[in-house]
Order: sequence, then C-alpha cells, then structure tokens
Amino acid sequence: MLHKCPFKILSLIFLFVYNGAVIPSFAQGNYKNIPEKVVVLTFDDAIATQYTNVRPLLKKYGFGATFFICEFPPDFSDKTKYMSWEQIAELNKDGFEIANHTQSHSSVKGYGVDMEKKFTADLDSIELKCEKYGIPKPVNFAYPGCVTDSVAAEILIKKGYVWARTCNEKTWNPAADNPMLIPGFPCQGEDTAKIFNYIRQAKKGEVVVLLFHGVPDNVHPWVNLKPELLELFFRYLHDNGYTVVALRDVLKWK
Repeated sequence: MLHKCPFKILSLIFLFVYNGAVIPSFAQGNYKNIPEKVVVLTFDDAIATQYTNVRPLLKKYGFGATFFICEFPPDFSDKTKYMSWEQIAELNKDGFEIANHTQSHSSVKGYGVDMEKKFTADLDSIELKCEKYGIPKPVNFAYPGCVTDSVAAEILIKKGYVWARTCNEKTWNPAADNPMLIPGFPCQGEDTAKIFNYIRQAKKGEVVVLLFHGVPDNVHPWVNLKPELLELFFRYLHDNGYTVVALRDVLKWK
C-alpha cells in the first residue's frame, strides 16, 4: 500500500513506476538546502474572503501561498460565499499557486467502485477550468476533509501530481516523507498559542505547512479564522525572518 511506505523506500522501490504510475522525478531529491524557518501557506475551498481579505495581506507582506480550489455544488455559484474563477485567475496573475482540491470536495473514499473514473473526473474538472482561465495545470493536491486513500494517491501520481497535502500535525521533511501524504497544521479558531507553536517548529530541513480556510469563514464556521489573527501571524512571520512560500516553491531547494 502506497500510504504505508516511507518516501525513502518509495524512492528505491518505485523510482520509475508504482503499479504503472511514474513517480514524478522532480519531487525526488535530498532537499539538503532547505534553510531554517521555512513556512508554506495553504488556503482551502476557494472561500470569497481569500480574495477580499487574504490576498491584500499576502501582497502587503510579500508572501507566497497556495490556494487549493474546489467547487461546492450548488453553492459555488453564490459569490458571497466563494471566489469566482475570474478572481482565482487574478490570484494566479499575482504569482500565487493555484492547486487542486477536486471539483466536488468529495472524500476520496466516497467514490465507490468507480473510484478511478469519478476521482479523475473531479480532478479534470478543476484542471479544465484552470486551462480556460489561463492558469497553469495544477501540480499539487489537497485531500478534501483530509481523508487519504492509497488508490487516490496512485491516480494522482499517474496524473503527474507532485505533492498531496493532508492535515497531519507535524513538520514536513521533503527528503523523507511520502510525497502523497505531506503533513499540514490546521489553523482555525482563537488559540493563537497553538498556531505560534506550529510556526516555531520550522527548522533546517523541516518545513511547516499551515492550512487555512476562510478569513473569516462564514460558510464553514468550524474552520473560521478572524482577519486580525491572520495578520498577527503574518506580522510574526515577517518580523522574525521566516521564508514564506507557496508549496510549489519548495522544489527550489532540491
């Protein structure tokens, strides 16, 4: 099972193929040059406030970020809740990464016997929208609801995805961790001490991936974060010399 194999083993056994799927060579490497204090910012679900509130803060502090895009049928048409594709395209023009969170936001374990067909169609839908709006084909993925599955991982590999993010609360070692199960720290609520503790775990070779949703998130209040708290964390990152990037930018440290 792919999800039970550490990346070091994968790189030896599955260097060329895994059940017919080519492991992306550009995801492999020693990553010996990752400095201390590297933080990756990720934002899930295409919530409208990511454009209105998060985008200005990212530009203010000069940070990179990855936006994992999905469409929640039928509510995605309500632009008071979700970003438009025109706004998502603006994020791409700003230099932020647009990545795949599936069209339906379905659990990868919920596709049943037609797993490959349905999951592939869900991925393709976002890829086609990206193509339509002049956005590069996504190369990274986040599991909806943080539910993982080895078959889904195989499909992602076949389609050329580099990394897939989960919600495991630990630092990420790109040289050792399974590329289809990279960890992320969920950031929500008002426990600022917990989130500062996440940030401070970044060290040489160990990246901290932070996972946010809406700021605020009036659609899914259980993952809400107040805008003033996001700026508090951004100011801390800026003032304390952290390197803050999109997920795709980690490849530069191979």
